Amino acid sequence: MLFQKNQKKISSILRNIYKPSLNEKDIDHLKDQIIQIIKKFNQNNSKKELAISEKTSLVICYGDNINSNQKSSIQVFQNFFKKNLKKYFNAIHFLPFYPSSSDSGFAVKDHYKIEKRIGNWSDIKKISKANHVMADIVINHSSARGLWFKNFLKKKRPGKDYFLTVNSKFNTSKVVRPRDHKLLKKIDIFNKSDYIWRTFSADQIDLDFKNPSVLLRFIKIMVHLVNNGVTIFRLDAIAYLWKKNGTNCINLKQTHEIVKLLRLITGLLNVQTIIITETNLPEKENLSYFGKNDEANWIYNFSLPPLLIHAFLFENSSYLNKWSKNLPNTKFQNSYLNFIASHDGIGMRPTEGILNERSLNNFLKRLKKNGSKFSYRKVQNKSRKVYEANITVFDALKKSDTDPNGKFFLERYIAAHAVMISFEGIPAIYFNSLFGKSNDEAKYVITGNNRDVNRYKWSYENITKKLKDKNSKQSIFYQNLGKLLEIKRKQKAFHPNAKRLNIDLGSKIFCYKRISLDKKQTIICITNLSTKLQYIRINKNLIKYRDLLGRKIFFTIDKKIKLDPFQTIWLSNQ
Repeated sequence: MLFQKNQKKISSILRNIYKPSLNEKDIDHLKDQIIQIIKKFNQNNSKKELAISEKTSLVICYGDNINSNQKSSIQVFQNFFKKNLKKYFNAIHFLPFYPSSSDSGFAVKDHYKIEKRIGNWSDIKKISKANHVMADIVINHSSARGLWFKNFLKKKRPGKDYFLTVNSKFNTSKVVRPRDHKLLKKIDIFNKSDYIWRTFSADQIDLDFKNPSVLLRFIKIMVHLVNNGVTIFRLDAIAYLWKKNGTNCINLKQTHEIVKLLRLITGLLNVQTIIITETNLPEKENLSYFGKNDEANWIYNFSLPPLLIHAFLFENSSYLNKWSKNLPNTKFQNSYLNFIASHDGIGMRPTEGILNERSLNNFLKRLKKNGSKFSYRKVQNKSRKVYEANITVFDALKKSDTDPNGKFFLERYIAAHAVMISFEGIPAIYFNSLFGKSNDEAKYVITGNNRDVNRYKWSYENITKKLKDKNSKQSIFYQNLGKLLEIKRKQKAFHPNAKRLNIDLGSKIFCYKRISLDKKQTIICITNLSTKLQYIRINKNLIKYRDLLGRKIFFTIDKKIKLDPFQTIWLSNQ
């Protein structure tokens, strides 16, 4: 009965996507194909649930973030993970490990293979036995040098009719762009002139989801990934999926319906999975991907990185406080994925409608002083706007106008991560951030790619040696962040869905309260954003509270709490 009900839901969503281009018979056929995929999977797999709790923390890495001459890089990473990261993380996001022609893996040539030097599917399966594994579904585009596009040019399967072509009458004047290169490229193919669509680069050709075969292909790819141990799917660049003449070609209704369909399908699999949408967009648009609790399970908390970094650089929590106060609490089984750094830069679109123009310009100037490069996007009047700041979090936070010599670089860095780790949602830490990695200027000089400043790769021997030296920069950062993660995992009030209440204690402080689902534990998270001592008073009896971070709470005569520069305290009633 339940399955019949869901079959009707699948049919309904397919109508919303494909009517009137597909008739009822075609929609029924497509629905039947989807049902067969689900049934076949469930026949071969028993029920398996995915446990998400306060113990859930995610490390973001490339499959080849650590290299050694002895083994495939995923095997090297697994050895490193067991020795150094297992006690802090139980989820691993491997950035695209498929054969790729550019963009550090995001120009996928074959979705069914793993790049040989990185490893193989058995490596992923092995890691997934003890950890949640997250992988990218690079769903918007595929490599111009991949199997599908080669077949597309020959009208062969798989690939025939997979890619989006438009004619000269297609109106692109309103299209919202994440890049500043030329969007369309004219090609003479099949005895006519058409234009192929390239949202992200000349090497990444957009797929045409108006062809249901493309949708069906990606459903099969997701099932293939689950069969190989992947249980969390990152839908890369999903917002740009559907294009319609004369529109902005972003966040269209059909895109949301496709996310809804993928959520429904994965929810019917015996192995529980999670869908996370990667939508580096203004806040309202980003939040829309929760739908009515029927689209993404998780969404990236894209506004947090720029607002958090801005607050520390300018020692002012005004924007951060206002944003946090208005950010809705998540519903059970939905979550924010919190991060400060990723393989890309610090997105600026999420600050739209939050930072005013003057504050944004000052922010960009400060980041430039700290060593940032900038990637741009085209806007409708053909001018350019900063899309993201390409800089490591270490360099972004190293110096500020009030701390031009970087005296408090370590304290600022750890405090920013303490906020991110304790905020409502699931914390995700980029591998290089664990060791306070600075900009990889050498790689940038070689490639000229802005994003490469934040994509450093380590040798196993080098990073292991650094961590053994307790006085090395890498070891100090690792120990400090590890301590925060270790404490976080033991607190019920840090469950991803534990309630968050913002507490405004003025512009130099960022404060919020977390309350466990059973309401037994309360943690008050307080961070001094400034280089100066701060004295605060909480309107609450704190006699029975203790600082989970181990420091004794210092009260003044008039019962104010003293906070050192960039000090964080987690006050718990348990």
